Amino acid sequence: MKLLYSRDAIASRVAEMGKTITAAYQGKPLTVVVLLNGAMLFGADLIRKIELPIHVDTLAVSSYRKDFSSGEVVLRGSLKLPVGGRHILLVDDILDTGTTLAYLCERFRNDGALSIKTCVLLDKMRKESMQIEADFRGFEIPDRYVIGYGLDSEEEYRNLPDIYVK
Repeated sequence: MKLLYSRDAIASRVAEMGKTITAAYQGKPLTVVVLLNGAMLFGADLIRKIELPIHVDTLAVSSYRKDFSSGEVVLRGSLKLPVGGRHILLVDDILDTGTTLAYLCERFRNDGALSIKTCVLLDKMRKESMQIEADFRGFEIPDRYVIGYGLDSEEEYRNLPDIYVK
């Protein structure tokens, strides 16, 4: 494994993102939806850096099978809070193909969200296969498989405090 981002670099970037998001949503009813399992560490750190009254919800969703995107979005739960009449910020660990975020944006639009923006810690910047671009992103990374800080390989390595190229 090769270190890609240290815990200090991650913490610094997440703090910057929190400030940017705080400025973008001043005076708006914001609901942050953290996508599980991958974004749980990033989401927990990020919401503590957003200096606004917010609602927080989680959604278990996946489009990966055995370290590869399947192209099919599978919901393994549901939101407990309604999205209608609110500004939604979808928080995910990594933007790879954009399948999951594109699906959820369309779904929340149909459910009456006032606006939907996306926030990812890592953006692979694979323009040829992207279905959506992130509104807020932490780091642009090469098209490599990464683990740590919530990102896994078949449910292992999520607990690593840094991000590595596998």
